[in-house]
Amino acid sequence: MKNKLGYGDFSGAEKKPLFDQPLHVGRPNIGSREAFIGYVNDIFDRCWLSNNGPLVQDLERRIADKHDVKHCIAMCNGTIALEIAIRALGLEGEVIVPSYTFIATAHALSWQGITPVFADIDPDTHNLDPDSVCQMITPRTTGIIGVHLWGRPSPVEALQRIADDHDLKLLFDAAHAFGCSYKGRQIGSFGSCEVLSFHATKFFNAFEGGAILTNDDQLAETMRLMRNFGFAGLDNVIHPGTNGKMVEISAAMGLVNLDALDEVIAANQKNYQTYKNGLEDFPGVTLLEFDQAEANNYQYVVMQVDESSPVSRDRIIQALHAENVLARKYFWPGCHNMKPYRDLFPHAGLMLQNTQRVADSVIVLPTGTTVTPEMVDIIVTIIRSAK
Repeated sequence: MKNKLGYGDFSGAEKKPLFDQPLHVGRPNIGSREAFIGYVNDIFDRCWLSNNGPLVQDLERRIADKHDVKHCIAMCNGTIALEIAIRALGLEGEVIVPSYTFIATAHALSWQGITPVFADIDPDTHNLDPDSVCQMITPRTTGIIGVHLWGRPSPVEALQRIADDHDLKLLFDAAHAFGCSYKGRQIGSFGSCEVLSFHATKFFNAFEGGAILTNDDQLAETMRLMRNFGFAGLDNVIHPGTNGKMVEISAAMGLVNLDALDEVIAANQKNYQTYKNGLEDFPGVTLLEFDQAEANNYQYVVMQVDESSPVSRDRIIQALHAENVLARKYFWPGCHNMKPYRDLFPHAGLMLQNTQRVADSVIVLPTGTTVTPEMVDIIVTIIRSAK
């Protein structure tokens, strides 16, 4: 007997998934292999593998130009970039962050002996709620980290007013927001600095890597020192530092993928629209919208499942996983519910009710250049057939 998906339902027999290969969220987008090999040959010919090589410098210039900022400081990964930015700004004591974010945002503080204080989010935008931020400020607060979740901008103006009123530093985790804009202005120049991630799962990747964007000349110089052990010349260490440098092979991947950016965005946007068309009349399910007046990368397809859905969020996840569609419950259950922070702040959830509701409702679906609209149609059918 055939079910709605068109394959047999045989009692006692193991059913073959619809997709032979797993469809992951964040499967890498890869540009021209030929161009990449060309860069690799250049790296070998120069025997310059790391330590601020020419490809790193070229990538920094191009990313700074794209985001309309003065400085791009490339790093080995986004977490180290965030840690260096935090330290360069002199943050200490307590720093306010959303709980609804990837755990690295909180860890980058905790790792340096700073207490992350979790504020609630706006349930419509999934970004920090300025009113909640104000409630979390104490005499020990030194900064705020806003996160441009899903590539949609945080309330940058409201957060900047709060920071100015309370003499706090403001920076942004822009790991999702490469190439996005707010009121026509590119993400990257808000706050004191903004941090990008080029991890393999990001829509723009450099195998692994990250960067800090800023218009502050002194801050940029400090962060360049910090990523290279504080060296200012061959034998002249003038600042405490670490090894945060990006290697040339990562820069080569970044340059190749930078050239393919329009193709990746077009694929993401087409998949997003296919999901939207397929799910628009499904009760209790909505896709997070993007502002069409802004530049968007459509890196994430975010589906929310509410109480009116005939099937639960977790049951939909199970149905998708059974067919090798590895959708994710990002960023469930929220940083405050992860063991290191749950042990420290066991009652944080009382102040994070929107965070709890959103974390319990979200499914992130596969997209990118390896996912075709035809695949999306099948994924939509799985969702609609879930029981």
